[in-house]
Amino acid sequence: MTIRRSAAAASAVALGLFALSACSKPTPLATVTVGKGTVNTEATCYNNGKPLTAEILQSCLSKQPTHTVKVRQTDTIHLGVEPAMAKNGWLIIGNSMQKTNLIKDTYRSFSGQSLFIDQTTGQPTSSVVMNIVESAGDNSSALGVWKFKMELQS
Repeated sequence: MTIRRSAAAASAVALGLFALSACSKPTPLATVTVGKGTVNTEATCYNNGKPLTAEILQSCLSKQPTHTVKVRQTDTIHLGVEPAMAKNGWLIIGNSMQKTNLIKDTYRSFSGQSLFIDQTTGQPTSSVVMNIVESAGDNSSALGVWKFKMELQS
C-alpha cells in the first residue's frame, strides 16, 4: 500500500470516528399502549441525566407533543418507562395538572374514562396532553419530559 493510500485510509477512519462522536446519545424511551397499539417516544427535553432548569422545564411543558394516541373511554391506558427512570421516580402531568404522586415502577395503568375529566372543573374534555416527567430523585427537579397527546375516540 502506498503512503498516499495509507494516509487516505487513516483520514477516512479519523473522519468516521469524528462523525460518530458528534452524534447525540438517544434519550430513554417512554411508551404508551392502548389496546393493540403502542407508541414510543424519546424525551422532548432531556439534559443527559442532569436536572433541567426551571425555565427549560416550563418551556418544555408548553411544547406540543409529536405523538397522538386515540383512546376510548372504555380503554385501559398503559404507560411504561425505562428502569433507570423508574429508579429515579416519575410522575404524570395531564394538561399541566399533576395526576399522580411519584411512581417508582416501570409502568402504570389507568382507565381512559379517568383521563378525560378536567380536574379543575370536573367537566369532560376531548383531549389531554400527557407529560411524563422523570424526577431527579430529590422530588424537586426534573431530568426529562416525554409528551403524548391523548384524544378521545368515540
